[in-house]
Amino acid sequence: MRTEIKQILKNTRVIILFVFLLLAIISIHPSPNNTGVIIKSVVKNGPANLAGVPNPKPQATPLSKEVIQVINNININDEQDYYQVISGLVEGQSVSLKTNKNIYTLNLVNTTPDNILGLLVNKAPKTNIRKGLDLQGGTRVLLAPEEKVDVQDMGFLIDNMKQRLNIYGLSDIVVRQVSDSPGILGGGNQYILVEIAGANEEEVRELIASQGKFEAKIANKTVFKGGQDISHVCRTAQCSGLDQRRPCQPTNQGWLCGFFFEVTLTPESAKRQADITKDLSIILSESNDEILNETLVFFLDGEIVTELNIVAELKGKATTSVAITGASTGVNREEALTNTLNEMKQLQTVLVTGSLPVKLEILKTDNLSPILGEEFLNNALLIGFLSILTVALVIFLRYRKIEVSVPVVVTMLSEIVILLGLAALIGWNLDLAAIAGIIIAAGTGVDHQIVITDETLKGLGGIYLNWKQKLKRAFSIIMAAYFTTVVAMIPLTFAGAGLLKGFAFTTIMGTTIGVLITRPAFAEIISILLKK
Repeated sequence: MRTEIKQILKNTRVIILFVFLLLAIISIHPSPNNTGVIIKSVVKNGPANLAGVPNPKPQATPLSKEVIQVINNININDEQDYYQVISGLVEGQSVSLKTNKNIYTLNLVNTTPDNILGLLVNKAPKTNIRKGLDLQGGTRVLLAPEEKVDVQDMGFLIDNMKQRLNIYGLSDIVVRQVSDSPGILGGGNQYILVEIAGANEEEVRELIASQGKFEAKIANKTVFKGGQDISHVCRTAQCSGLDQRRPCQPTNQGWLCGFFFEVTLTPESAKRQADITKDLSIILSESNDEILNETLVFFLDGEIVTELNIVAELKGKATTSVAITGASTGVNREEALTNTLNEMKQLQTVLVTGSLPVKLEILKTDNLSPILGEEFLNNALLIGFLSILTVALVIFLRYRKIEVSVPVVVTMLSEIVILLGLAALIGWNLDLAAIAGIIIAAGTGVDHQIVITDETLKGLGGIYLNWKQKLKRAFSIIMAAYFTTVVAMIPLTFAGAGLLKGFAFTTIMGTTIGVLITRPAFAEIISILLKK
């Protein structure tokens, strides 16, 4: 047996499997001793927000989010400790909040009884695997535009909704377009799926049911409103992009890059701009450019989105062509470039749409409790464990060989670990549909391993062909089954308005990992062990 183990460990396909397993574990980053509560979201204008507690970035991995460890010198180990401590806090009190990244002092002024700190929290994660709403709780809303919109307008609509939800302090957000058919030729009904963790149904309805209001002000006077005073926003390379007059350059905080794009105002809004700016003073900016002493401030639903300097040449001029400029920073040049272009795109989207371009109808709302989600997860883990034990027992009873049953179970677990590592790496949210996909992928893997084992045993027994030819035949059967599965799963990506996308995606990725990585390794292992 020692000789066989050495052969297995030196086999190229087995080494590839080990490498992917190691990368998956690094991606998952298991941290069983992680304690405290993570900050899921920071309520706009709440005590935590005013104290400088940052809202988690939408794409932040679970383990990278801030973890509350101590409140007023009391250790916080879990949600029960957190809620027990804040239940004793009162209006006007000063609170010391220590996280794994910083220490904050919160003044409890104008608080709400149901959220005195202005924080939405959850228990500290043990891995980087993201859980969908089915498993962590939140609200899922299915919306339909009241009229048909083209691809570009749908993109503007989704970007606008993300912008608005982010402004209101919600971080765990998914906004995507779905349909009830593939729509290869443009057919199918259009829908928008919004998933928000940590928000209740009433909050979500209030944020997304109305079309919203965008306006730009100078010296607190309205110059123009989005969607009605802007006739054109340039989004092409000819009149938008990185500002060559302000190329990317290093600063004390990292790198700074500038952007610009042109907008065309209506004559009425151009005249308002001239009337407002004619009495303003000209000053020098930090880069020694001549600008006006008031900025152009953009508001969305009454909240400030951004503010920009106004070049001195626009003073008192009723010009309809205006160049909008801005800048963004990053740790390095590449990050600064990415942040600058993203900020430009968001600003263009807000200017183009102003309010949402079409009115949305709420078709369906699902409000899921975190307690129920945890119960779903525990049940799924229990069923998965029992399934693995059952498979191991059935395989052993079928072949009566430990050399077969152990590799089958190890390979099945390897597929699951690599699939979870991929999900953690790309930020894929695991929900109940995705868990069902994992089970299907693992079950398909066991079927394929049985085919490989049977063909190998026949080959070793001298029946029909030698064992290498038998393995080739086994893999031809497996590849045919694989392509059949993929073809069957693709339509499910769009079925049910895309709500089964997690199931389809996970099944496709799981079977692909099996065909390319784990099953070739299993075939080598089983052939080495059975040849003796």
